[in-house]
Amino acid sequence: MAFKYENSELLRFTTAGSVDDGKSTLIGRLLYDSKSVYQDQLDAVEASSLRRGESEMNLALLTDGLKAEREQGITIDVAYRYFSTPKRKFIIADTPGHIQYTRNMVTGASTANAALVLVDARNGVVEQTRRHATIASLLQIPHLVVCINKMDLVDYSQEVYDKVKSDFEKFAAKLDVKDVHFIPISALNGDNVVHRSENTRWYEGPTLMYYLENVHIASDHNFIDVRFPVQYVIRPNTDEFHDYRGYAGRVAGGIMKKGDKVVILPSGFTSKIAKIDTIDGEVPEAFPPQSVTILLEDDVDVSRGDMLVRENNQPRVEQDIELMVCWFIDRPLQLKGKYTVRHTTQEARCIIKDIRYRLNINTLHRDIENKEIKMNDIARVVIRTTKPLFVDAYRKNRITGSIILVDEGTNETVGAGMII
Repeated sequence: MAFKYENSELLRFTTAGSVDDGKSTLIGRLLYDSKSVYQDQLDAVEASSLRRGESEMNLALLTDGLKAEREQGITIDVAYRYFSTPKRKFIIADTPGHIQYTRNMVTGASTANAALVLVDARNGVVEQTRRHATIASLLQIPHLVVCINKMDLVDYSQEVYDKVKSDFEKFAAKLDVKDVHFIPISALNGDNVVHRSENTRWYEGPTLMYYLENVHIASDHNFIDVRFPVQYVIRPNTDEFHDYRGYAGRVAGGIMKKGDKVVILPSGFTSKIAKIDTIDGEVPEAFPPQSVTILLEDDVDVSRGDMLVRENNQPRVEQDIELMVCWFIDRPLQLKGKYTVRHTTQEARCIIKDIRYRLNINTLHRDIENKEIKMNDIARVVIRTTKPLFVDAYRKNRITGSIILVDEGTNETVGAGMII
Protein backbone atom coordinates (compact mmCIF):
# COMPACT_ATOMS: atom_id res chain seq x y z
CA MET A 1 0.00 0.00 0.00
CA ALA A 2 1.37 3.47 -0.86
CA PHE A 3 0.73 6.16 1.73
CA LYS A 4 0.61 9.91 1.15
CA TYR A 5 2.04 12.30 3.72
CA GLU A 6 1.34 16.01 3.71
CA ASN A 7 3.88 18.78 4.37
CA SER A 8 6.88 16.48 4.36
CA GLU A 9 10.06 17.57 2.60
CA LEU A 10 10.55 16.60 -1.05
CA LEU A 11 13.84 15.01 -2.11
CA ARG A 12 14.58 14.65 -5.83
CA PHE A 13 17.26 12.12 -6.69
CA THR A 14 18.60 10.65 -9.89
CA THR A 15 20.22 7.30 -10.58
CA ALA A 16 23.21 6.86 -12.84
CA GLY A 17 25.58 4.08 -13.74
CA SER A 18 26.76 1.89 -16.57
CA VAL A 19 24.45 -0.55 -18.36
CA ASP A 20 23.37 -3.53 -16.21
CA ASP A 21 24.76 -2.02 -13.00
CA GLY A 22 21.32 -2.62 -11.48
CA LYS A 23 19.76 0.87 -11.33
CA SER A 24 16.22 -0.27 -12.11
CA THR A 25 16.55 -3.25 -9.72
CA LEU A 26 17.72 -0.88 -6.97
CA ILE A 27 14.74 1.43 -7.44
CA GLY A 28 12.40 -1.56 -7.61
CA ARG A 29 13.92 -2.81 -4.33
CA LEU A 30 13.53 0.64 -2.70
CA LEU A 31 9.86 0.80 -3.73
CA TYR A 32 9.16 -2.84 -2.79
CA ASP A 33 10.89 -2.87 0.60
CA SER A 34 9.46 0.51 1.62
CA LYS A 35 5.97 -0.84 0.76
CA SER A 36 5.41 1.89 -1.86
CA VAL A 37 3.98 -0.37 -4.57
CA TYR A 38 0.33 -1.18 -5.20
CA GLN A 39 -0.69 -4.83 -5.43
CA ASP A 40 -1.85 -4.58 -9.06
CA GLN A 41 1.61 -3.25 -10.04
CA LEU A 42 3.24 -6.20 -8.29
CA ASP A 43 0.88 -8.62 -10.06
CA ALA A 44 1.75 -7.08 -13.46
CA VAL A 45 5.49 -7.33 -12.74
CA GLU A 46 5.12 -10.93 -11.59
CA ALA A 47 3.26 -11.84 -14.79
CA SER A 48 5.86 -10.04 -16.89
CA SER A 49 8.70 -11.87 -15.07
CA LEU A 50 7.06 -15.25 -15.73
CA ARG A 51 6.64 -14.41 -19.43
CA ARG A 52 10.38 -13.75 -19.59
CA GLY A 53 11.03 -17.15 -18.05
CA GLU A 54 12.34 -15.85 -14.71
CA SER A 55 11.72 -17.92 -11.61
CA GLU A 56 11.48 -14.93 -9.24
CA MET A 57 9.83 -11.52 -9.53
CA ASN A 58 12.13 -9.11 -11.43
CA LEU A 59 11.94 -5.86 -9.43
CA ALA A 60 13.64 -3.91 -12.26
CA LEU A 61 10.39 -4.15 -14.22
CA LEU A 62 8.69 -1.88 -11.68
CA THR A 63 10.45 1.11 -13.23
CA ASP A 64 10.84 0.03 -16.85
CA GLY A 65 7.72 1.69 -18.20
CA LEU A 66 8.26 1.46 -21.95
CA LYS A 67 7.46 -1.80 -23.72
CA ALA A 68 10.82 -1.65 -25.57
CA GLU A 69 12.58 -1.36 -22.23
CA ARG A 70 10.79 -4.35 -20.73
CA GLU A 71 11.60 -6.48 -23.77
CA GLN A 72 15.28 -5.52 -23.84
CA GLY A 73 15.60 -5.31 -20.07
CA ILE A 74 17.21 -1.86 -20.31
CA THR A 75 16.22 1.74 -19.56
CA ILE A 76 15.96 4.06 -22.58
CA ASP A 77 14.09 7.15 -21.44
CA VAL A 78 14.14 8.98 -18.10
CA ALA A 79 11.54 7.24 -15.94
CA TYR A 80 10.16 9.35 -13.09
CA ARG A 81 8.77 7.59 -10.02
CA TYR A 82 7.09 9.05 -6.96
CA PHE A 83 6.96 7.47 -3.51
CA SER A 84 6.82 8.57 0.09
CA THR A 85 7.66 7.47 3.62
CA PRO A 86 6.58 9.07 6.93
CA LYS A 87 9.72 11.25 6.80
CA ARG A 88 9.90 12.43 3.18
CA LYS A 89 8.40 12.48 -0.29
CA PHE A 90 10.65 11.35 -3.14
CA ILE A 91 10.83 11.86 -6.89
CA ILE A 92 13.25 9.47 -8.61
CA ALA A 93 14.62 10.07 -12.09
CA ASP A 94 15.80 6.67 -13.34
CA THR A 95 18.20 7.58 -16.16
CA PRO A 96 19.71 5.27 -18.81
CA GLY A 97 23.21 3.83 -18.60
CA HIS A 98 23.96 3.55 -22.32
CA ILE A 99 26.49 6.06 -23.58
CA GLN A 100 24.13 7.23 -26.33
CA TYR A 101 21.57 8.28 -23.69
CA THR A 102 23.94 10.45 -21.61
CA ARG A 103 21.81 13.48 -22.52
CA ASN A 104 18.92 11.87 -20.64
CA MET A 105 21.08 11.79 -17.51
CA VAL A 106 21.57 15.57 -17.84
CA THR A 107 17.79 16.01 -18.10
CA GLY A 108 17.06 13.83 -15.07
CA ALA A 109 19.83 15.28 -12.93
CA SER A 110 19.31 18.99 -13.55
CA THR A 111 16.88 19.44 -10.63
CA ALA A 112 18.17 16.69 -8.33
CA ASN A 113 19.27 17.13 -4.70
CA ALA A 114 21.18 13.86 -4.80
CA ALA A 115 22.62 11.47 -7.38
CA LEU A 116 23.00 7.73 -6.83
CA VAL A 117 25.92 6.50 -8.91
CA LEU A 118 25.87 2.70 -9.18
CA VAL A 119 29.10 0.77 -9.57
CA ASP A 120 29.22 -2.97 -10.26
CA ALA A 121 31.53 -4.34 -7.54
CA ARG A 122 33.02 -6.81 -10.05
CA ASN A 123 33.93 -4.18 -12.67
CA GLY A 124 34.82 -1.25 -10.41
CA VAL A 125 35.03 2.32 -11.72
CA VAL A 126 34.49 2.30 -15.52
CA GLU A 127 34.24 5.08 -18.14
CA GLN A 128 30.49 5.58 -17.64
CA THR A 129 31.04 5.90 -13.87
CA ARG A 130 33.52 8.70 -14.52
CA ARG A 131 31.23 10.30 -17.10
CA HIS A 132 28.26 10.31 -14.72
CA ALA A 133 30.34 11.59 -11.79
CA THR A 134 31.63 14.41 -14.02
CA ILE A 135 28.10 15.35 -15.11
CA ALA A 136 26.90 15.26 -11.48
CA SER A 137 29.78 17.59 -10.59
CA LEU A 138 29.09 19.94 -13.54
CA LEU A 139 25.41 20.03 -12.63
CA GLN A 140 26.41 20.88 -9.04
CA ILE A 141 24.28 18.11 -7.53
CA PRO A 142 24.86 18.72 -3.81
CA HIS A 143 24.96 15.08 -2.62
CA LEU A 144 26.54 12.10 -4.34
CA VAL A 145 25.90 8.52 -3.14
CA VAL A 146 28.12 5.83 -4.63
CA CYS A 147 26.21 2.55 -4.36
CA ILE A 148 28.68 -0.31 -4.78
CA ASN A 149 26.23 -2.92 -6.05
CA LYS A 150 26.25 -6.69 -6.60
CA MET A 151 28.21 -7.26 -3.37
CA ASP A 152 26.61 -10.74 -3.29
CA LEU A 153 28.66 -11.66 -6.38
CA VAL A 154 31.97 -10.81 -4.67
CA ASP A 155 31.08 -12.63 -1.40
CA TYR A 156 30.45 -9.30 0.38
CA SER A 157 34.20 -8.67 0.37
CA GLN A 158 35.34 -5.59 2.28
CA GLU A 159 38.55 -5.63 0.24
CA VAL A 160 36.64 -5.25 -3.05
CA TYR A 161 34.49 -2.47 -1.54
CA ASP A 162 37.55 -0.60 -0.25
CA LYS A 163 39.27 -0.78 -3.64
CA VAL A 164 36.26 0.60 -5.55
CA LYS A 165 35.86 3.32 -2.93
CA SER A 166 39.53 4.28 -3.17
CA ASP A 167 39.45 4.36 -7.01
CA PHE A 168 36.38 6.57 -7.03
CA GLU A 169 37.83 8.92 -4.41
CA LYS A 170 41.00 9.38 -6.49
CA PHE A 171 38.92 10.40 -9.52
CA ALA A 172 36.44 12.54 -7.51
CA ALA A 173 39.33 14.52 -6.00
CA LYS A 174 39.62 16.29 -9.39
CA LEU A 175 35.90 17.12 -9.43
CA ASP A 176 33.90 19.79 -7.66
CA VAL A 177 31.88 17.41 -5.48
CA LYS A 178 31.12 18.49 -1.93
CA ASP A 179 29.44 15.52 -0.29
CA VAL A 180 30.23 11.92 -1.34
CA HIS A 181 28.92 8.88 0.51
CA PHE A 182 29.63 5.16 -0.14
CA ILE A 183 27.26 2.24 0.57
CA PRO A 184 27.86 -1.48 -0.20
CA ILE A 185 24.59 -2.96 -1.47
CA SER A 186 22.99 -5.87 -3.23
CA ALA A 187 19.89 -4.50 -4.99
CA LEU A 188 18.84 -8.02 -5.95
CA ASN A 189 18.86 -9.34 -2.36
CA GLY A 190 18.08 -6.06 -0.63
CA ASP A 191 21.34 -5.77 1.38
CA ASN A 192 21.66 -2.25 2.90
CA VAL A 193 18.93 -0.83 0.65
CA VAL A 194 16.08 -0.45 3.14
CA HIS A 195 17.23 -2.98 5.75
CA ARG A 196 20.70 -3.41 7.25
CA SER A 197 22.60 -6.42 6.01
CA GLU A 198 24.01 -9.20 8.16
CA ASN A 199 26.45 -9.91 5.33
CA THR A 200 28.33 -6.62 5.66
CA ARG A 201 28.95 -6.36 9.38
CA TRP A 202 32.20 -4.52 8.60
CA TYR A 203 30.14 -1.62 7.17
CA GLU A 204 29.02 0.80 9.88
CA GLY A 205 27.27 3.49 7.82
CA PRO A 206 23.55 3.97 7.15
CA THR A 207 21.35 2.03 4.74
CA LEU A 208 20.47 3.80 1.49
CA MET A 209 16.91 4.48 2.65
CA TYR A 210 18.10 5.96 5.96
CA TYR A 211 20.52 8.21 4.08
CA LEU A 212 17.83 9.44 1.65
CA GLU A 213 15.40 10.11 4.49
CA ASN A 214 17.91 12.04 6.58
CA VAL A 215 20.36 13.82 4.27
CA HIS A 216 20.17 17.59 4.89
CA ILE A 217 18.72 19.31 1.81
CA ALA A 218 17.12 22.44 3.27
CA SER A 219 20.15 24.57 2.38
CA ASP A 220 20.56 23.22 -1.18
CA HIS A 221 18.73 26.24 -2.63
CA ASN A 222 20.17 29.76 -2.81
CA PHE A 223 18.30 31.77 -0.17
CA ILE A 224 20.58 34.84 -0.38
CA ASP A 225 20.35 36.29 -3.90
CA VAL A 226 16.78 37.32 -4.77
CA ARG A 227 15.88 36.24 -8.31
CA PHE A 228 12.28 36.18 -9.55
CA PRO A 229 11.88 35.64 -13.33
CA VAL A 230 8.38 36.76 -14.37
CA GLN A 231 6.59 34.00 -16.24
CA TYR A 232 3.13 35.45 -16.70
CA VAL A 233 1.23 38.68 -16.01
CA ILE A 234 -2.13 38.01 -14.34
CA ARG A 235 -4.94 40.47 -15.20
CA PRO A 236 -8.32 38.84 -14.38
CA ASN A 237 -10.36 41.88 -15.63
CA THR A 238 -13.35 40.92 -13.50
CA ASP A 239 -15.46 43.19 -11.29
CA GLU A 240 -14.18 41.41 -8.19
CA PHE A 241 -10.50 41.87 -9.16
CA HIS A 242 -10.85 45.00 -11.26
CA ASP A 243 -7.40 46.48 -10.52
CA TYR A 244 -5.55 43.21 -9.89
CA ARG A 245 -2.17 43.03 -11.66
CA GLY A 246 0.06 40.19 -10.46
CA TYR A 247 3.33 38.77 -11.74
CA ALA A 248 3.43 34.99 -11.58
CA GLY A 249 6.56 32.86 -11.59
CA ARG A 250 8.79 30.57 -9.60
CA VAL A 251 11.22 31.98 -7.05
CA ALA A 252 14.69 31.14 -8.38
CA GLY A 253 16.62 32.50 -5.39
CA GLY A 254 16.48 34.48 -2.15
CA ILE A 255 13.64 35.24 0.24
CA MET A 256 11.05 37.84 -0.77
CA LYS A 257 8.88 39.51 1.86
CA LYS A 258 5.94 41.91 1.73
CA GLY A 259 7.28 45.48 1.87
CA ASP A 260 10.67 44.58 0.31
CA LYS A 261 12.10 47.02 -2.22
CA VAL A 262 12.78 45.41 -5.61
CA VAL A 263 14.32 46.45 -8.93
CA ILE A 264 12.72 45.36 -12.19
CA LEU A 265 15.19 44.27 -14.88
CA PRO A 266 15.81 45.36 -17.61
CA SER A 267 14.01 48.70 -17.05
CA GLY A 268 15.72 49.46 -13.71
CA PHE A 269 12.48 50.83 -12.19
CA THR A 270 12.04 50.22 -8.44
CA SER A 271 8.96 49.40 -6.40
CA LYS A 272 7.93 47.58 -3.22
CA ILE A 273 6.21 44.22 -2.84
CA ALA A 274 2.57 44.95 -1.90
CA LYS A 275 1.41 41.35 -1.60
CA ILE A 276 2.48 37.74 -2.27
CA ASP A 277 -0.29 35.40 -3.43
CA THR A 278 -0.24 31.61 -3.76
CA ILE A 279 -2.85 29.06 -4.77
CA ASP A 280 -3.66 28.73 -1.03
CA GLY A 281 -4.01 32.48 -0.42
CA GLU A 282 -1.72 35.29 0.69
CA VAL A 283 1.65 34.52 2.34
CA PRO A 284 4.08 36.85 4.18
CA GLU A 285 7.18 35.61 2.30
CA ALA A 286 8.27 33.51 -0.67
CA PHE A 287 11.40 31.41 -1.20
CA PRO A 288 12.70 28.77 -3.65
CA PRO A 289 11.24 26.66 -5.17
CA GLN A 290 7.77 28.17 -4.55
CA SER A 291 5.50 29.31 -7.37
CA VAL A 292 3.85 32.60 -6.38
CA THR A 293 2.23 35.76 -7.72
CA ILE A 294 3.87 39.05 -6.71
CA LEU A 295 1.90 42.32 -6.60
CA LEU A 296 3.82 45.63 -6.59
CA GLU A 297 2.86 48.95 -4.97
CA ASP A 298 3.56 51.00 -8.11
CA ASP A 299 2.01 50.66 -11.54
CA VAL A 300 5.23 49.87 -13.41
CA ASP A 301 5.55 48.07 -16.72
CA VAL A 302 6.54 44.44 -16.09
CA SER A 303 6.22 41.62 -18.63
CA ARG A 304 7.28 38.00 -19.20
CA GLY A 305 11.06 37.64 -19.23
CA ASP A 306 11.63 40.51 -16.78
CA MET A 307 13.24 39.74 -13.43
CA LEU A 308 12.65 41.12 -9.93
CA VAL A 309 15.88 41.46 -7.91
CA ARG A 310 17.33 43.40 -4.98
CA GLU A 311 18.78 46.85 -5.59
CA ASN A 312 22.24 46.02 -4.19
CA ASN A 313 22.35 42.37 -5.34
CA GLN A 314 21.81 42.01 -9.06
CA PRO A 315 22.69 39.32 -11.60
CA ARG A 316 25.17 39.97 -14.42
CA VAL A 317 23.52 41.51 -17.48
CA GLU A 318 25.43 40.00 -20.40
CA GLN A 319 25.32 39.21 -24.10
CA ASP A 320 28.70 37.42 -24.31
CA ILE A 321 28.22 34.36 -22.12
CA GLU A 322 30.76 31.63 -21.38
CA LEU A 323 29.39 28.20 -20.55
CA MET A 324 30.03 24.47 -20.27
CA VAL A 325 27.69 22.80 -22.71
CA CYS A 326 26.62 19.15 -22.94
CA TRP A 327 25.77 18.41 -26.59
CA PHE A 328 22.66 16.27 -27.18
CA ILE A 329 22.36 15.47 -30.90
CA ASP A 330 24.16 13.67 -33.74
CA ARG A 331 24.87 16.86 -35.71
CA PRO A 332 28.05 18.45 -34.29
CA LEU A 333 28.05 21.86 -32.61
CA GLN A 334 28.72 24.48 -35.30
CA LEU A 335 31.18 27.30 -34.70
CA LYS A 336 29.38 30.50 -35.83
CA GLY A 337 26.18 28.38 -35.79
CA LYS A 338 22.94 30.15 -34.84
CA TYR A 339 20.64 28.71 -32.18
CA THR A 340 17.67 29.77 -30.07
CA VAL A 341 18.64 30.19 -26.42
CA ARG A 342 16.19 29.75 -23.53
CA HIS A 343 17.12 31.14 -20.13
CA THR A 344 14.65 31.29 -17.19
CA THR A 345 11.55 32.87 -18.83
CA GLN A 346 13.50 34.62 -21.60
CA GLU A 347 14.07 33.57 -25.17
CA ALA A 348 16.69 35.02 -27.52
CA ARG A 349 18.84 33.98 -30.48
CA CYS A 350 22.55 33.37 -30.26
CA ILE A 351 25.64 32.61 -32.28
CA ILE A 352 28.45 30.28 -31.15
CA LYS A 353 31.28 32.80 -30.92
CA ASP A 354 34.07 30.50 -29.80
CA ILE A 355 34.75 26.88 -28.82
CA ARG A 356 37.41 27.05 -26.10
CA TYR A 357 38.02 23.30 -25.57
CA ARG A 358 36.44 19.86 -25.38
CA LEU A 359 36.56 18.10 -22.02
CA ASN A 360 38.03 14.59 -21.94
CA ILE A 361 35.64 12.75 -19.61
CA ASN A 362 38.16 10.08 -18.56
CA THR A 363 41.13 12.28 -17.70
CA LEU A 364 39.34 15.65 -17.24
CA HIS A 365 42.02 17.13 -19.52
CA ARG A 366 41.12 20.03 -21.82
CA ASP A 367 41.40 19.05 -25.47
CA ILE A 368 42.26 22.29 -27.29
CA GLU A 369 43.31 20.57 -30.55
CA ASN A 370 40.15 18.61 -31.40
CA LYS A 371 37.25 21.04 -31.17
CA GLU A 372 34.63 18.96 -32.95
CA ILE A 373 31.82 18.71 -30.42
CA LYS A 374 29.71 15.61 -31.07
CA MET A 375 26.79 13.98 -29.25
CA ASN A 376 27.35 13.57 -25.48
CA ASP A 377 30.53 15.69 -25.57
CA ILE A 378 31.06 18.37 -22.96
CA ALA A 379 32.77 21.57 -24.06
CA ARG A 380 33.48 25.12 -22.97
CA VAL A 381 32.04 27.64 -25.43
CA VAL A 382 31.23 31.35 -25.71
CA ILE A 383 27.89 32.48 -27.11
CA ARG A 384 26.74 35.95 -28.16
CA THR A 385 23.02 36.60 -27.64
CA THR A 386 20.78 39.03 -29.52
CA LYS A 387 19.69 40.68 -26.27
CA PRO A 388 21.15 40.87 -22.75
CA LEU A 389 20.29 38.02 -20.35
CA PHE A 390 20.23 38.30 -16.53
CA VAL A 391 22.63 35.55 -15.50
CA ASP A 392 24.50 34.16 -12.49
CA ALA A 393 27.25 31.58 -12.42
CA TYR A 394 25.70 28.09 -12.32
CA ARG A 395 27.51 27.30 -9.06
CA LYS A 396 25.75 30.30 -7.47
CA ASN A 397 22.26 29.57 -8.80
CA ARG A 398 21.27 26.47 -10.77
CA ILE A 399 18.23 28.21 -12.31
CA THR A 400 19.63 31.58 -13.44
CA GLY A 401 22.92 29.84 -14.27
CA SER A 402 21.53 27.35 -16.80
CA ILE A 403 20.47 27.72 -20.41
CA ILE A 404 19.03 25.50 -23.14
CA LEU A 405 20.11 25.65 -26.79
CA VAL A 406 17.42 24.88 -29.38
CA ASP A 407 17.78 24.24 -33.11
CA GLU A 408 15.89 27.02 -34.92
CA GLY A 409 14.88 24.80 -37.83
CA THR A 410 13.69 21.64 -36.05
CA ASN A 411 12.87 23.12 -32.61
CA GLU A 412 14.69 20.23 -30.89
CA THR A 413 16.80 20.80 -27.80
CA VAL A 414 20.41 20.42 -28.91
CA GLY A 415 22.38 21.30 -25.77
CA ALA A 416 22.24 22.23 -22.10
CA GLY A 417 24.65 24.81 -20.74
CA MET A 418 25.99 25.74 -17.31
CA ILE A 419 27.09 29.39 -17.15
CA ILE A 420 30.61 29.97 -15.82
